[in-house]
Amino acid sequence: MVRVLAVSDVVDEALSANVSGVRDAELILACGDLPFEYLGSLMNRLDVPLVFVPGNHDPNVSGYRVSRGGLTLRAGLPARPPWPDGAINADGRVVDVAGLRIAGLGGSPRYSHGPNQYTDRQQARRALRLAVRAWLRRPRRVTRTVDILLTHAPPRGVGDGPDPPHRGFPILNALTRWLRPALLLHGHVDPEPASGRDRRLGGTIVRNVTGWQLMLIEPVTGLVSDRKAEPDRAR
Repeated sequence: MVRVLAVSDVVDEALSANVSGVRDAELILACGDLPFEYLGSLMNRLDVPLVFVPGNHDPNVSGYRVSRGGLTLRAGLPARPPWPDGAINADGRVVDVAGLRIAGLGGSPRYSHGPNQYTDRQQARRALRLAVRAWLRRPRRVTRTVDILLTHAPPRGVGDGPDPPHRGFPILNALTRWLRPALLLHGHVDPEPASGRDRRLGGTIVRNVTGWQLMLIEPVTGLVSDRKAEPDRAR
């Protein structure tokens, strides 16, 4: 079992001031639209790995790569990425952290000229590349390609909003079918109290983690239990 703190969109000052309620977290998963200073503070105070994907209110995090010598480059020149030291940008990647295999695809539907926004066609191309990477790393004799699909926006029609900026991506429905994660975590949309945070997409639990959630995840077989220590903060 891996105890995961999932965060997105809403800065919780009470959590930032006192992490005792999540002290046993072994991994932080961030679904976007949170200040990197806030994420860095949580990561450093808990002393655990942080994996994130960007949201539409985050800075442009594309184009960074690590050289063979361990130097971070952008456009071939040394560059310091905007995220906290030691954090892992999973956008468009498959990463193995804390015993979990995580595929990430950040961004929202395009509604302005800001960063991390995509048309349905652009996001579909990104999702196809991610699917190929995930299948190339698929463990033998395991039915699930990844344990968790980490996104900012939800799939279309599965917990998304009615307005164009908050509508889900159709390709995420297909990507979920291809990768068969036990759990898809997203933010971007205020959860509706009446309908709860969890929805189903085939055999995958689609969970809105706007604010923060603490949950137990079993690698390969997926989510088994969860708990929430503080009420959600309205966005």
